[in-house]
Amino acid sequence: MDALSLYDLNALVRRSMEQCLPDEYWIQAELSDVRTNSTGHCYLEFIQKDPRSNALIAKARGTVWANVFRLLKPYFEEATGQTFASGIKVLVQVTVSFHELYGYSLTVQDIDPTYTLGDMARRRKEILNQLEEEGVLNLNKELEIARLPQRIAVISSPTAAGYGDFCHQLQSNSRGFYFYTELFPALMQGDRVEESVLAALDNVNARLPEFDVVVIIRGGGAASDLSGFDTYLLAAACAQFPLPIITGIGHERDDTVLDSVAHTRVKTPTAAAEFLIESMNNAADELDTLTVRLQESVRNRLMEEQRKLVSYKNRIPSAAYRRLSGAKLSLLTARKDIVQVVTSSVSRHRHRLELLQQRLTDASPEKQLARGYSITLKDGKVVKDTALIQEGDSVTTRLYQGEFTSIVNHKSSNRK
Repeated sequence: MDALSLYDLNALVRRSMEQCLPDEYWIQAELSDVRTNSTGHCYLEFIQKDPRSNALIAKARGTVWANVFRLLKPYFEEATGQTFASGIKVLVQVTVSFHELYGYSLTVQDIDPTYTLGDMARRRKEILNQLEEEGVLNLNKELEIARLPQRIAVISSPTAAGYGDFCHQLQSNSRGFYFYTELFPALMQGDRVEESVLAALDNVNARLPEFDVVVIIRGGGAASDLSGFDTYLLAAACAQFPLPIITGIGHERDDTVLDSVAHTRVKTPTAAAEFLIESMNNAADELDTLTVRLQESVRNRLMEEQRKLVSYKNRIPSAAYRRLSGAKLSLLTARKDIVQVVTSSVSRHRHRLELLQQRLTDASPEKQLARGYSITLKDGKVVKDTALIQEGDSVTTRLYQGEFTSIVNHKSSNRK
């Protein structure tokens, strides 16, 4: 029996594959284990997972030669804003090859960025739909920005050009508004964007009363470094953050998931500063308007009160005359009433006095004497009791007409 060597068998496989699969093929796959060497060649794996179980169901080794990779990589990243790295889904044109030593592999000839854009858009939509189902998608948008957003927590890289542009724009505002900014450092590109920004948000959250807004800015980085802002965890944290979040991460073509959940999305760090300055301008303009309205209101009120004073001044003489006339009439009426009351009172008292005088006249000694009564006096004092005189005393008896003197010879008591 003739036996083949392994090399012969692999050579047979190579020739068979070259005959059966001579063309270029477009395939859909996910990138894995992407790496480049010093010569510029890119080596990677293409994988496919089961959509239900997420289990690996296919895998193939791939190569992008340096002459193709130096054109393909910037083209893809510029078109998608996504790094050519593991974990993304791509549509690539490949040729199938088999090497006796290295085995089966796919050589990449071209790539279609629109497929990856569609997959990225799908993933963003899935995240936004999940946030909407959880009822948190628009929570940050519903927060009200402070009328004077002057205390700003900035999440950015301390070395980012955008951070310097942001601070300079705030400080050089034309109306001299004061802004307090504090940097919470975070990575704005690379694989640790999500982790780093979440940590910065936690630090801001620990000092909430000290700030009015949070600004997440990034400047100067490649558009391909934006994938870190398209994650569910970061989007959920920002959507539910208790302070309004303003994003300016320099992505002009379309929004990241973070942009979609933030309170306000602007294109650049400078635009974020301009937004805050404009908020201050609006508040200042409103204050100026209120000041003018207050001045006009005070002026109108003073004029109205002055008119009232003039009117009152003109009305005082006639009012005083009416008041005096009324008082004079009241006095005359009161005088008449007093005279009547006094006259009536005097008449009543005069009648009473006449009655009393009559009673006094009727009770006078002269009246009693005229009726036949007499008065006995001893030493000029009226004798009312025989106990006051003794036999032999001299007493005087006064009659209605005249009097006489007697000597007491006998007395008797008629006491009851």
